[in-house]
Amino acid sequence: MPDGSIVQPASDKTSKKTAATPAADAVVLFESQKKIHPKAVKGLYRRMKTVTFVVLLALFYLAPWIRWERGGDAPAQAVLFDLSTPRFFIFWIEIWPQEIYYLTGVLIVAALGLFLATALAGRVWCGFACPQTVWTDLFVWIERLFEGDRAERIRGDKAPWTARKLARKTGKHAAWLALSVVTGFGFVAFFADAPTLAHELITFNASYEAVSFFALFTGMTYMMAGWTREQMCTYMCPWPRFQSAMLDEHSLVVTYRADRGDNRAPKRKSESWEERRAKGFGDCIDCGQCVQVCPVGIDVRTGEQADCINCGLCVDACDSIMIAQGLAPKLIQFDSLAAQETRASGKTYQWRLIRPRTIMYGLILLVVGGAMAWSFALRPRLDITVLRDRAPLFVTLSDGSIRNAYTFKVANKTRQSRAYVMTVSGVPGAEIKVIGETDGAEAKDHAATISASPDSVATYRVYVTAPRASVTATSLPMTFHLSDKAAADRNSRDSVFLGPAN
Repeated sequence: MPDGSIVQPASDKTSKKTAATPAADAVVLFESQKKIHPKAVKGLYRRMKTVTFVVLLALFYLAPWIRWERGGDAPAQAVLFDLSTPRFFIFWIEIWPQEIYYLTGVLIVAALGLFLATALAGRVWCGFACPQTVWTDLFVWIERLFEGDRAERIRGDKAPWTARKLARKTGKHAAWLALSVVTGFGFVAFFADAPTLAHELITFNASYEAVSFFALFTGMTYMMAGWTREQMCTYMCPWPRFQSAMLDEHSLVVTYRADRGDNRAPKRKSESWEERRAKGFGDCIDCGQCVQVCPVGIDVRTGEQADCINCGLCVDACDSIMIAQGLAPKLIQFDSLAAQETRASGKTYQWRLIRPRTIMYGLILLVVGGAMAWSFALRPRLDITVLRDRAPLFVTLSDGSIRNAYTFKVANKTRQSRAYVMTVSGVPGAEIKVIGETDGAEAKDHAATISASPDSVATYRVYVTAPRASVTATSLPMTFHLSDKAAADRNSRDSVFLGPAN
């Protein structure tokens, strides 16, 4: 029984017998996770994974250090999610808190992209671009540098502790921790200026929040990529549990061709392929290379499995064996259920990229992405918010006129100071008085001038006064208009003007 197994008596009636002979009636409820030692492999999919990993890791580690001058007091970091301002800066793009719906749109587009990728090629995201896969692969590469390839690592784990084994393990974990520290800093650097953060951490002057998140991301990287590894994909990640709903019979997944490979058996050197086939054996020589290179430790030959991350490493391993044996490759390949059924019937299969599922995902992705792009391209640089006072609803002045009070906020999304002209429409003869300007005087020609600093929100107290004769109802629709004299930016906001009942 494996270490860590939990056993329970089969029943109360056999408890005495179980106590005497536990191996006979014990029921295994839990089996400890077996450590997986992925073997190094070369091939097309391994090269694709390496290129993808290098690009993604370079973007992650280098992006916080890229400078992007925005002028004024704006941060000069190209990608910065500044929670103190708060602003999201992505090169020339600046997202304000009230524009958080763009984040919702990005998440929707990302989900649809994941659905489309899964419909086309299964868990290809998991195999090539998922952060857990990327960092786990990097940690395994470091482990291979210190402890050797699969067979050597297995022997080393079983061997007794020696100075050489201790040095290897220490070096590996030291490299893991060093990479985790760099990764933890990389995560936090997206939320704070990278050079400043690095100086504060080195000089022990960083804030409690920065140190806490730095330690959290460092520890999680070390734990998830160094120890958890494939268990994250197998037990914790919810995606394998419902990815099957995104697949159809034309989706490409890593598949073993049982019609060609079975029956499986080792091949003797003296045995020819004609002799093997005469005995009923297939092309698979049961070498186990596909299992040894699998980062999640599954055997793809037993059928489609939710744990498979579609990384294609087993394809590379099997192809190398088939070529060495003088046989055609692709005994294991990216294939679809429809292709297997078509070949079994003796017909030629043509993979279909355009089908109802991909059309639906593609159209929704196009509509949502296009709507976001259109909205972002036309978003105003001037945004206003109007809040009418609830108490009192209105005030009757000594001359009989009616006055309503409002809180007026103007967001200047540019890098220059702006002067704006405020007017109102909908209530005849209405006059504006702004509290917050230097003079606080009555507006002239039923308009007022207000200003806003660069990249800031200016708040004003605004009184709108209308003659009693103009207030013909208890509630009149009214619109505030704001225009920038210099840049011709305009915006408006609807509100209401309240008065007494007639």
